[in-house]
Formats: sequence, C-alpha cells, structure tokens
Amino acid sequence: MSQRTSGPGGPSGPGGTAGLNLRGAVDLSGLGRPPQQPPAPPTGDAAGVVVTVTEESFQRVVEQSTSVPVVIALSSPRAQGADDLTAVLRRLAVQDAGRWLLGEVDADTSPRIAQAFQVETVPSVLAVVGGQPVPLFQGVLPEEQVRQYVDALLDLAQRQGVTGRLDVGGGEEEPQGEPEEPPLPPLHAEAFDAIERDDLDAAADAYRRALAEAPADEDARIGLAQVELLRRSRGADLQQARDAAAADPADVDAAMLVADLDVLGGHVEDAFARLVQAVRATSGDDRERVRARLVELFEVVGAADPRVTTARRALASALF
Repeated sequence: MSQRTSGPGGPSGPGGTAGLNLRGAVDLSGLGRPPQQPPAPPTGDAAGVVVTVTEESFQRVVEQSTSVPVVIALSSPRAQGADDLTAVLRRLAVQDAGRWLLGEVDADTSPRIAQAFQVETVPSVLAVVGGQPVPLFQGVLPEEQVRQYVDALLDLAQRQGVTGRLDVGGGEEEPQGEPEEPPLPPLHAEAFDAIERDDLDAAADAYRRALAEAPADEDARIGLAQVELLRRSRGADLQQARDAAAADPADVDAAMLVADLDVLGGHVEDAFARLVQAVRATSGDDRERVRARLVELFEVVGAADPRVTTARRALASALF
C-alpha cells in the first residue's frame, strides 16, 4: 500500500532551484534550512553505492548525476512494503557495482524533497541523469520489474554520456569519470539562467532559438518540452482540473491539463492512458492536438522509459 506524503503534491512556489541542472523542473529553492543530525550511512556491501539523503545533502548527491545515474527512493516507515523495496534497490545497487548511486530519502523527515519532486505517495522511485529528473515508478514492484526500470535507466544514461562509475572500495561515494562537466552551449545557459530567475517565457524562447540553429539538438528539444509543461501547468489546481475533466469527458483541454499535472506528480501511466483514450474518442483537429501533446510528454518522460514504450504502442493502436 502506498502512503501519501504529508506535504502538497504541487510546486512549492516560484523562484529558482538549487542543485539540478534543469533548474525549473524540480524546485529545490526551499531546502536551505539549518542542518540536522544526519542518519547513519549504509554500511557493509551497500557502502559506496547507497547514501542516506537529507534536505541538506540533497544538492551534493544530485551533483553526482553528471557522472553516474542517481536513483532517488522516497519512502516512509509508515508505508507498507517500503522495507522490501529498499532491500531490492540496495541489492541491485550492490550487484551493479557502482554504475549508479542509490539515494534513500525519508519523506517524513525530508518532506521538501518529496514536495520538490511533486511526489504525492510513497514509496516512489525516480532518478536524476545529467541533472535532469527521470520518473521511474511508484509503489512496491517485484525485483524483476525494478531491474527492468534500472536497466532502462542505465541505457538512457549511456546514450547521454553519463557512464562514470562510483569508487566502491574507499567508502566515499565519489563518482569516477570526467572531473568537470563541459560548459553549456550559450543558448542552453541562457535558458537555464532564465529558469533560475523564474522567467519561463524567456527560457522557452532560448530553447527555440537553439533549435532554430541546430534542429537536431535533442537536449534543447527536451528542455523546451519540459519548460512548456511547466508553463502550461503553472497555477493549475489538480483537483479542479480533475473535476473539470470528469464533468465533460469530451473537453480535450481539460484532459490535457490533467495529463500534464499527472506527469509532474509522477502519475505517468495515468497521464498516458488518459490521452490515449482521448485520441480514441476524438477526431480531426482535436485528435491531432491530443496526439501532439502525448508525444511531447513522451519527450519529457524520456524515450528509454518503459512506460513510454508501452504508451507508444497504445497510441499506434488508437490511431490505426
């Protein structure tokens, strides 16, 4: 059984972020409270590949995602099955011997991390690759399914050049690989700076100019999709959006807004299923609008995500 987190599921407020390269996708601006006594770090085989993450250490952990994928497991002692999931994740992290870092977060003692990722229920598992958040799954899954998500994440990281390895011999979680991240292209840096000052319009404009200069710039395309998602959903209330969609199932704008908010909240399968059903139920311009929105959300979630693969098949079936 999943346990709802104590904080709200929506964005924690306007402003910049701290710690993620994609500074608008996850708002970490409120994590600067006075340090607390950190929990004891994992020991034994897990030392070096598993870390306990607090609000104070979160930025430092996320910075490692430029060298190795960082899997963030948000949980709570109150969540049924959470210990079993933790054991599975630890076992896989040890098996992979430093190819990724597992960061364990207690959502009760670090609620602002859950709020930053807009996680509403625990356990929830997501990742950060190259500073960009990657939704994975919610709830407790069998080990073989968790392995599939991890393998897909490693494939995504390899295609993005995040192929370092943790030093599992010395007890410190220092990733090996390139010591410094290459500088951002000017327009990408301009977009990130705009997100930092909460100017999403300027960020979208910078990404569009980057794509005009280099249409094959995948990072700019993904960045633009993420910024557009944030622009569309800014100020929206999830419950009001759900009520509007339920009141008028033919309202494609309401369906698309709920899907946007679901992706931001980590309910990726729900978002995809809603839009695939809308494709089946519509025609003409409305159908094309819904299809285009669904494809854009595929970009946000990531092509390597198994949920995207499944949804692409469902979309093809709905269209043809």
